[in-house]
Amino acid sequence: MEDRLLERILVWKNEPLRRNRVDDRRKIDSILAHLTRLLNTRQGNVPISERYGIPDLTDLMISYPESVMEIERAIQSAIETYEPRLRFVKIALIPQEDDLLRLRFQIIARLDTHPGKDIFIETLVDPDGRIRINGF
Repeated sequence: MEDRLLERILVWKNEPLRRNRVDDRRKIDSILAHLTRLLNTRQGNVPISERYGIPDLTDLMISYPESVMEIERAIQSAIETYEPRLRFVKIALIPQEDDLLRLRFQIIARLDTHPGKDIFIETLVDPDGRIRINGF
């Protein structure tokens, strides 16, 4: 599964020559887009599930640095539950001394269709709890 359902439907309609071709870059871009939506959704705010998303990070950041492990667990749990294209998800804080108002985490995960291919994703949590995602 390269894209999410609605993305696949658009490809079938708009790009018929791509229907049966696997494109890792498109898959990773789709995963990054979904993670951006998932991690910027607060639990309890969507009808799909009360657990979809993550808790409000502004509440957790008040007790920083004690809350780092709780934030890591929340991110990991959301990804493991709602992004089935990623396996063996690991989250780690990237210490930084130049900007103490933002938290940076690295996510390492394996693509479900490539047993030996890990992807690295960096998240940046702003003071307002918004998460930006970069994949490489």
